[in-house]
This record gives sequence, C-alpha cells and structure tokens, in this order.
Amino acid sequence: MSISTTDIVISGGGVAGLSAAAAFGSAGFDVVIVDPAPPVTDAQAEGADLRTTAFLQPARAFLDAAGLWSRLAPHASALQVMRIVDAGGAEATPRVTRDFDAEDISSDPFGWNFPNWLLRREMVARLSELPNVRFLSGTGFSGMLTREREARVTLSDGQHIAARLVIGADGRNSPLRQAVGIAAKTTRYGQKAVTFAVTHDAPHENVSTEVHRTGGPFTLVPLPDHDGKPCSAVVWMTHGPDAQRLANLSEAAFEDEATERSAGVYGPLKLASKRLVWPIISQLADKMIAERVALVAEAAHVVPPIGAQGLNMSLADLSCLLDLAKARPQDLGDRKMLDAYNRRRHPDVILRVRGVDALNRASIAGSPLLRDLRANGIEALYNLTPVRRGLMRLGLGARS
Repeated sequence: MSISTTDIVISGGGVAGLSAAAAFGSAGFDVVIVDPAPPVTDAQAEGADLRTTAFLQPARAFLDAAGLWSRLAPHASALQVMRIVDAGGAEATPRVTRDFDAEDISSDPFGWNFPNWLLRREMVARLSELPNVRFLSGTGFSGMLTREREARVTLSDGQHIAARLVIGADGRNSPLRQAVGIAAKTTRYGQKAVTFAVTHDAPHENVSTEVHRTGGPFTLVPLPDHDGKPCSAVVWMTHGPDAQRLANLSEAAFEDEATERSAGVYGPLKLASKRLVWPIISQLADKMIAERVALVAEAAHVVPPIGAQGLNMSLADLSCLLDLAKARPQDLGDRKMLDAYNRRRHPDVILRVRGVDALNRASIAGSPLLRDLRANGIEALYNLTPVRRGLMRLGLGARS
C-alpha cells in the first residue's frame, strides 16, 4: 500500500477549510485539503451558495497573513453600523431603533461582507499560488487510523496519506468528527432561514439592519450596488413551515411579504437572486480534539446566523490552532498542542453558543409581553454606554 506524507490534512473545502489551507500553507506547512464536492465559484452556476459572510475586525489580520485579504478587499462591503429595529408592536412598523456604531470603539468598521461563492473563488485562486498546498477537489475523507506520532487518512479515491495533524472543517455532520467518536449536542428551534438578495430605493449606507418581530430576525446586510441600485443580502429567519411557504410564493407576492416583514426600513424590496432555505440549529461538540485531530468551524460548533458570530468563531479556532503550530512546529499535532487548543477554545465556544442561543430565543418571542420585554431590553442596553461598548467589543471577539 502506497502512502504519501504531509504535515496537515484538512477535511472540508468550504470557506473555513479553504481559509485553513491558505493560512497553514502560507505559514510554510505542507497541506492536503479534500472535499467530495467541487467548489462552486460562480454566482450563476447550479449549487452556488448565495449566502453572504461578514468577516469581523479580528479576521482581517488572519486573512492578510493567509494571503487572502488583498484578494478580498476590492469586493468588500463595509459594516459600519449594526442597527437593531424592534417592530414587535401591533403593526409591522419600527417602534425602537438603535444604532451600534463601530466609531464608538474603533476607527475601522465592525467588519466586511462578502458573497460566499466569491469567497470560494478567491480562496481557491490563492491555494493555486501555494506549491505546498494540494486541493483534491472531488475527493473526500473516508477513514482514519491514528497513532501517537501520526494519523493515516484514507480518502474516497483510495489514496492513503500520513499526516501529523488532521483538521476537521467538514461541517455540522462532520464525517471526521464521527470517525473519531466525538459526540455533539444539537438544539433545534423549529426555524429555517430564507436567504436571498434584494435591491431597494433607500441607500444602506453601510448599515447592517436586524429587524425583530416574531420567528427570528430579518437581517439586511450591505452588498455592492446591483444594476445601479442599492443592494443587500437578506437572512429571514422564521418558523419552518412558514419558510417553505415563503420560498414557494410568486416573486411579486414574496417581495410584498418581505417588504412588510422588513418594516419598510429601506422601502420596497425587489428580489435580486434566487431564494434558498436553510435549517437553523445550535450544535456543540463535546470536545474539539482527538488523537492527532482538531475540529474547527461547524464540525465543532454551529450557531444561528445572528451577530455574524458563526464564521468568525471559526476563524478564531484557526487563528488559535495556527499560533500553536507556529510556536512549536516540530510538535505539530501532538497531545500537548491539541490539549492547549481545546483548553483555549472550547470554553469560549461554549459561552458564545449559549449566548447566541439566548439571543435567538429572544428574537423568536411571539407574545406581546415578551416582545415588550425585548424592546425594553434593547433600549436599556443601548442607553448604558459602558455596557453598549462592552457588548460591541464582545461581539468582535473580545473575551472580556
């Protein structure tokens, strides 16, 4: 049996896995990244991921070191203000609106928004520049045998690779996590998200707007203009059956309901993309490591799409893991390194998963009393300046 060798095998070629490959490859490690599905890098292609991802401030240094920021920056839509709108009264109109402005805590915006298909395109292009990175697109993880000094990975095409570290970035149903026997607790909310892009008459002015009513937030995130009109990506979280109903509406009927649910904050909304439906869950792995294995991103934790926490938690995983690897490259993937990774990341991940869970449950609130409590809570948090600034820093990834 022929066995090739590398420093790192990454299972998963989504945004997190591609980021990991670029980061570790740029740091000088030999990397093999595998994914059974070739990446879709064109917005018009079948299977394109039309969702968007917001990279928060701390992510920029990581992306820069990985050789990605210079590729992504020309396509960025800045997120200067996070606007919270409560429209939980008898009518679907704003009754509480509060702006959390990045200027209160920083000279930079909170972050930058990108379409997911574009992220894949630029990340794949970056990997092609790195001679020490091999991307085996269309090939997946099949199995693994770990020993104290290495892991032997079997791929779906029959290849065998010996590696010092195996990184699981292969999603919420991670085959790697299952292969090493790490359990994960899943919370289901009975929600789904309808994702799409819209144009509107009012400029978004680099404001990301969350409109709260019932069923979950309706979030509009800035995108570059489309056909000469202001454009935003939308994540509309609602109860599962209602999400499917919305996805099946005619375009005109859907636009009418979307405009009403947005509380009219940008005027009439017009579809600028297909509609996609995604299940909303929280999920937390019991631990983030096994022998020669580190779990990152959705293989380790899943949260509802609130406050741009999901992928930014994932990049915090990767940044921590990379720092440990660079500090002791000769001991890559050993027990001491992985114990340190789990000790640094898992407690923070637990707190953030629980925090986003609480925010989501508050956003679902349907009774008038709970809606009033939510609106009063938004006002109270905003009016306490030290608390408001502390929450903004926490949202960007600060630990205290």
